[in-house]
Amino acid sequence: MLKVLGGARAVLCSKSSTTSVVRKMSSVPASRKFVSVEGSDIHSRSKPDGFRFSLVSYNILAQVYVKSSSFPHSPSSSLKWKLRSNTILEVLKDLGADFFCLQEVDEFESFYKGNMQNLGYSSIYMKRSGQKRDGCGLFYKHDCAELLIEEKIEYNDLVKSIPYGNSSNDDDHTNIQTVHVDKQKDVSPKNGSKSNTEDRGDPNDPRVRLKRDCVGIMAAFKFKDPSRHIVIVANTHLYWDPEWADVKLAQAKYLLSRLAKFKTLVSDRYECIPEVIVAGDFNSQPGDTVYQYLVSGNPSSNLMLNCLEESPPIPLCSVYASTRGEPPFTNYTPDFTGTLDYVLFSPSDHIKPISFLELPDSDAADIVGGLPNFSYPSDHLPIGAEFEIIKE
Repeated sequence: MLKVLGGARAVLCSKSSTTSVVRKMSSVPASRKFVSVEGSDIHSRSKPDGFRFSLVSYNILAQVYVKSSSFPHSPSSSLKWKLRSNTILEVLKDLGADFFCLQEVDEFESFYKGNMQNLGYSSIYMKRSGQKRDGCGLFYKHDCAELLIEEKIEYNDLVKSIPYGNSSNDDDHTNIQTVHVDKQKDVSPKNGSKSNTEDRGDPNDPRVRLKRDCVGIMAAFKFKDPSRHIVIVANTHLYWDPEWADVKLAQAKYLLSRLAKFKTLVSDRYECIPEVIVAGDFNSQPGDTVYQYLVSGNPSSNLMLNCLEESPPIPLCSVYASTRGEPPFTNYTPDFTGTLDYVLFSPSDHIKPISFLELPDSDAADIVGGLPNFSYPSDHLPIGAEFEIIKE
């Protein structure tokens, strides 16, 4: 890690002075717009066929993980809480989505809850388990949608699926196994740095292995338009380590299992067929097994928790993959550049994505050198889509 970061410093030092000046001058957040799947600005589209709403997913980078040693490529002043928090707020205000699925939210009570409320958003928050200080936040415009019901997901509940008495020496009953995958760089420098000191216990004990303190949120909303259509929005943040693919896959399966039951609950209680949208930081790239499971529901059986109750997963489709192709990256640092964040939806005759949030090119002046910086307050980029509910 030290060698990699040192190399990153050398690369950054070799960047032109012009780029350095541009980055120092870019003290305002970059502005992004929704682009129609038809290839033009969404605001130039013809009259809508139905009700429209927008959703943005964004890992905003918890301040507790922001250290100069983790982000040596970032201007030190851009990492300060006062500047970062206000820049994040400006980004959210500029995007103006009807729903925000935010990950790595800390300072929820002291900053985000009240400030987002001032912008017209109500919120649901799920703090991570244990000693973790961040969590997932789901923010929604209360003049657009009414919250009907919510459920919170503790992935630590997966531990209960492992019978007591199992250990790394009880091979006949262990249903989750260490999976060796191709070596990758850590998915982000903050997690890479943290992993050097994090005591994760015995990795061969499935009960220890599954206790990763990750969380998620599911909620059903009724739109306040004349159709009164109901939509389920889920927001999650899966475990980060690329070498613990089995844990991430177990979490993904648990998410979809819970989501299927939640959809049934909503359908029965409100006598409807709700639309389903799932967003978050899945810490998995498009070629990974987790991604393949999310969009197909058919992972390799040897990676699964066989003791989990089987439930047919809700079919999901990636907004970006189905419209323009997955972006080349949603996380951008000298140590890792790749796509980890997704907005997924369950295809139906009544919902369609009509636009996606544009993303910067890797050679953009305010991207070169890595994130975060003055223009982008997180090491992740916001992604999102505008959907249209088709009139029946």
